[in-house]
Amino acid sequence: MAAPMELSCWGGDWGLPSLHPESLTVMAYAKFSGAPLTVNTINNPWRAPKGDVPVLISEDIVISQPAKILNFLRKQKYNADYELSAKQGADTLAYIALLEEKLLPALLHTFWVEAENYCSVTKPWFASRMTFPLSLYLPGKMSREALNRILLTRGGPPIYSLTEVEAQIYRDAKECLNLLSKRLGTSQFFFGDTPTTLDAFVFGFLAPIYKVCFPRVQLQEHLKQLPNLCRFCDDILTCYFRLTVSGHSPAGQDTADANLQKLTQLVNKESNLIEKMDDNLRKSPQHPPRKLTTLKLAAGGEESSPLNRLSP
Repeated sequence: MAAPMELSCWGGDWGLPSLHPESLTVMAYAKFSGAPLTVNTINNPWRAPKGDVPVLISEDIVISQPAKILNFLRKQKYNADYELSAKQGADTLAYIALLEEKLLPALLHTFWVEAENYCSVTKPWFASRMTFPLSLYLPGKMSREALNRILLTRGGPPIYSLTEVEAQIYRDAKECLNLLSKRLGTSQFFFGDTPTTLDAFVFGFLAPIYKVCFPRVQLQEHLKQLPNLCRFCDDILTCYFRLTVSGHSPAGQDTADANLQKLTQLVNKESNLIEKMDDNLRKSPQHPPRKLTTLKLAAGGEESSPLNRLSP
């Protein structure tokens, strides 16, 4: 009998099982692969065995960070990538790297640095789920860590001022969203009708942007102009998490420009390099991944009805 596995993570709101991108990524992968996780919400990451969330505990094994948790699940034969080719496995790693480079800084800024969002939504939400006196300290610490990470990755020459950094990270994020939309097209998931690791990571990044009600929503507004990405998030929430979807995905999709083409070339180049180095994603026998056979796309590709740390 397999050892029980428990996942500790931040809780959810706004129709999401968790507001924490890393936690969402692991939870989605577990759903896709059929891994029997018991999910426990936590109100103090310092109480986690490694001082961070999400954290997976199985008997005397303690694992944090999404990439390591997913690798552990694969070793337990819960592999959502079982049917992927070596090329698709390389594409997965390339797109995850793109998400962390291009989309993560804007996600962190939206939640933790944008003053109006932080003061009216992020800080009150997290503080209300922490015990006193941590509620007075931890949100500010998480905000400072997010800003430091953004400046570390985007604050060097030729960009120096915070205003320039903000403008650049949102340009990069919108280009990344455009690329993801183009790559997904009218498909149910990024590699056909079966969700994989890439779908888990994309969902973990996009769902909080899509669902959380912020006063400053420039990234959310751009995402909602890409109906296939909105439908992608809604389908996962309704079919894998059994959550009721409110609202709908608006029509209209941005046309890919020269920057989008460059991003595509970058991903293809990185994918080719990774493919030469890594061909071990599907070597061992695995539990078959969970397929979705009931979802149908409406005409025009719209919906028919809605390893770095991803947060401080």
